[in-house]
Amino acid sequence: MSSPRAEFVAGVTRIAPALLGTVPFGMMIGVASIAAGLPVGPATAMSCVAFAGTAQLATLQLLNAGAPAAVILLTVAIINLRFQMYSAAIAPHFRHLSLPWKCLLGYLLSDNGFALAIVRFNREPNLPHRHWFYLGACVTLWLTWGLGCLAGIFLGAQVPPEWSLDFIIPLIFIGIVAPQINDLPHVAAALTAGVVAIAAAGLPYNLSLIAAALAGIGAGAIVERVRA
Repeated sequence: MSSPRAEFVAGVTRIAPALLGTVPFGMMIGVASIAAGLPVGPATAMSCVAFAGTAQLATLQLLNAGAPAAVILLTVAIINLRFQMYSAAIAPHFRHLSLPWKCLLGYLLSDNGFALAIVRFNREPNLPHRHWFYLGACVTLWLTWGLGCLAGIFLGAQVPPEWSLDFIIPLIFIGIVAPQINDLPHVAAALTAGVVAIAAAGLPYNLSLIAAALAGIGAGAIVERVRA
């Protein structure tokens, strides 16, 4: 017979393999936070509150480039649009819960947590105490992410300024993006974005980054449609 405790433990167990990649990514974000010039306090607060690695990395890149707050907020909103789809997909499974439960589970929503939970929920639609399974998985992920970020923050804070750690942010982006450039639409998007970023480098408020992103998306979509 399922119980809240058993489901919580099951969530912790099921999410464990994903933690192997969470720790080093969190450490990279932590180091990048210091490289972007954030003091230890704000860097720690951002890692605890903003449970979204890609959005954090984009924020750090834009802060490092001196972008205004409006551009940063717009960029983060676009990056995190996928959570709207995640929420719509998983909300029916938590419809019966109280508002505090919904707020807590909504805050803990993540790529890995959603993927793990939705597969099991669809496979076992009558699963009791399903929110405890989700909580176990996502709390474990959140704690691991936070500890990884903290390790990176304090590691980065020990590095002398003359080491110029700011180079690590574009390197992380390259490491994330490069493996995805594996077909013609992705190549077109990457090349177009690179050309536009260079050509528009003089735009105020570092809007060249937004222009490059939009141009790259458009180029990739056009090539995909032509190829189809």
